[in-house]
Amino acid sequence: MRRFITVLTCGLVTVFTASVVNAVAQHPSWAYGFVEPPPAPGAAPAAAAPAAPAAAAAAPAPDTSLHRLPGSSRSFTRAQANDPYGPADWFPEEHPAEVPPIVAVGRRSADINACGLCHYIGGAGRQENAGLAGLPYEYFVQTMLDFKNDKRRSADPRKANTNRMILFAKAMTDEEITASARYYSGIPWKERIRVVETRTVPKMRMQFGVFFRLPGNETEPLGMRIVEGPEDAERFELRDPHSLFVAYAPVGSIKTGETLVKTGGGGKTVQCGVCHGPNLEGLGPVPGLAGRDPSYIVRQLYDMQVGARHGTWSALMKPVVEKLTGEDLVAIGAYLAQLKPSGT
Repeated sequence: MRRFITVLTCGLVTVFTASVVNAVAQHPSWAYGFVEPPPAPGAAPAAAAPAAPAAAAAAPAPDTSLHRLPGSSRSFTRAQANDPYGPADWFPEEHPAEVPPIVAVGRRSADINACGLCHYIGGAGRQENAGLAGLPYEYFVQTMLDFKNDKRRSADPRKANTNRMILFAKAMTDEEITASARYYSGIPWKERIRVVETRTVPKMRMQFGVFFRLPGNETEPLGMRIVEGPEDAERFELRDPHSLFVAYAPVGSIKTGETLVKTGGGGKTVQCGVCHGPNLEGLGPVPGLAGRDPSYIVRQLYDMQVGARHGTWSALMKPVVEKLTGEDLVAIGAYLAQLKPSGT
């Protein structure tokens, strides 16, 4: 498998050079899908609130109706759209005709979900995971090897999907890894995120690592964080790859991020374009950053800064991110997210 990996010698900015939190900065719990940071190592978990007694109720009837999406000629039930071993492929014309089995249906005998369940058949991904479309083949393979060889984990142990990804990678064959890498690297990355600078945001609930807007018009202070969530919750739940996201970012963060990304902030970091290309859409085996999810960007950079990731790419990134603060992380994430990839 190692023969598939190109070892870089430049001072590289890894997939999602965006902003990283200083090792002493507060854990960016919002990027991992939580309201509060994880408990300190060795600390007793918080006691769960006692459950309120509930009256017995009949289980709701399963939704067996067929759903349609704008622009798609296909229809699926909700269960079909979310089938772990064969999720909905709403737009087959938008990806290569030959989909590797590991992407389309996974491998049930090894408990490997289809890649297309979480990352979608077309590789768009979601806020709580990663967009795979357009990632360079070499980078994709190395990432899977890092998961497989215990060199990549989440800085937040509560992030269950990262823990599942590690198990999937360990169970995948070399052929499954390389087939999925070839497939996703051939699909252009497209813009899916609208960045809005603001001081207040709609009140949200957090569910499975995703911010969902609550009914009504109540708001809350944004603070120094990015709140990212689906524009249309129903389309999101049906795994619509055309469904867009909105990311609320602090006022002025895009401009600050632009300065850091383009100039290095006076020695604080390295100009991202040196390794990720002048348009930040990748360069050779180095991944693109333009238009990527800010939550994912922040998670990966924080993971690298605190040592949760320590593969080849992370080692190259460590000196790039070590001086960045939590505010820098937010700013760079916001700036990169609002860039428009050329494939859009």
